[in-house]
Amino acid sequence: MTTAPVTDSEATTAPPPVRAPEHEEAPTQASWREVALYLLGRIASDARRAAKVVRPIGWVVIGLAVALWIVGPWLGWREITTAAVVATTVIALCLLFLIGRTTYDVALDLTRTRVVVGERAFGALTLANSGTRAILPSRVVLPVGGGRGVFGIKHLAPGEQVEELFAIPTTRRAVVPVGPVSIVRGDPLGLFERVDSRDEPVDLYVHPKTVRFDGQSLGFVRDLEGMTSRELARDDIAFHALSEYQPGDDLRHVHWRSTARTGTLMMRTYEQTRRSHFVIGVSTHPGEYADPDEFELAISAAGSLGLRALRDSYRVEVRTQTGKLRTETQKHLLDALSGVEHSRTREGSATALAGSIASNAPAASVVVLAFGSRLTPAQVQSAVSRLPLGSRVIVIVAALGQEAGRRRIGEADVITIGALEHLPPSLRRVLG
Repeated sequence: MTTAPVTDSEATTAPPPVRAPEHEEAPTQASWREVALYLLGRIASDARRAAKVVRPIGWVVIGLAVALWIVGPWLGWREITTAAVVATTVIALCLLFLIGRTTYDVALDLTRTRVVVGERAFGALTLANSGTRAILPSRVVLPVGGGRGVFGIKHLAPGEQVEELFAIPTTRRAVVPVGPVSIVRGDPLGLFERVDSRDEPVDLYVHPKTVRFDGQSLGFVRDLEGMTSRELARDDIAFHALSEYQPGDDLRHVHWRSTARTGTLMMRTYEQTRRSHFVIGVSTHPGEYADPDEFELAISAAGSLGLRALRDSYRVEVRTQTGKLRTETQKHLLDALSGVEHSRTREGSATALAGSIASNAPAASVVVLAFGSRLTPAQVQSAVSRLPLGSRVIVIVAALGQEAGRRRIGEADVITIGALEHLPPSLRRVLG
């Protein structure tokens, strides 16, 4: 076999041969430090994960075993050494109960995620073994708000499932997180416990109690554009009266018949109309309520009026000291009221709330203020004076246990209710 000769050009363009390095470059001090930090981080992470499975009683037993191993050989007491062996054996046997995986498929189902205070929320917890090996008995923990429910799950064969039904009583308005479901594996002595969280938490909305205004709207007269006010305008829809021409008036509104009769240019004047904007302010200042039940009464009254206003096709806005709530639909309104809590003292009183309404809803047609029984008439007057001019103002004082009453403070109708059932007849008297 012959080989082709190599020309000079090919010889000059050929890459030079690569030589193997005679020795590897030694790692620098910085790289060793990075490796050490990484290893220390992994060890610390594994140690924290391992420490989570030890319960307080487990730490006591482990500490006792370590002390016995130290004291026994040091004093030469065989009995103490034997006790150390027994304690260590117990610890090792309890650790065996943590071996194995919990391959449950968990499904949490609440039949209703929205209930009214006093009703029960029912749900079901389904656990299935989708693995190829049986799962030892375990406990399933279902957190519900600040409490938790515990279910004992028996031995599950491959492909087997079990369903646990539960009921959640509701005594207070709140947004209650249900879950996440935790599967607990532990030993009979309670020294160790391994928790595996599954599924996602579900929010349970506990709505405030409300009252219906059967056959009764809020009673405010509206025209095509909104509600008429006491202010007069030169151009609107609701006709009010005739007046003499003023420079700048639109000649389209001249009343020619009256002009011809009087010899003076007469113009139509109108009642200024506003869009039906219904604003409800609920004070969350804790110092304005005699007890928590008064606060709940004010929330229920605000919710009842908001629902009625939404049915009457008003544009509803609900505000507290902390800001505006979501009120596009009845569900959004009640969900938002479920999470209303007392505000911090520095966030202001009902007077500050009224100022916030005036700055954010200056064209409100109706404003309702709701607060507790600890406000004095002077404080009520101060709050009312800061509301938008020309708005119809209704003040609801929640005074639990008192008789229903009505009075006038400035331009506002003040209604006192001692129970939620007092609201419809009291409002009917004000609007009648």
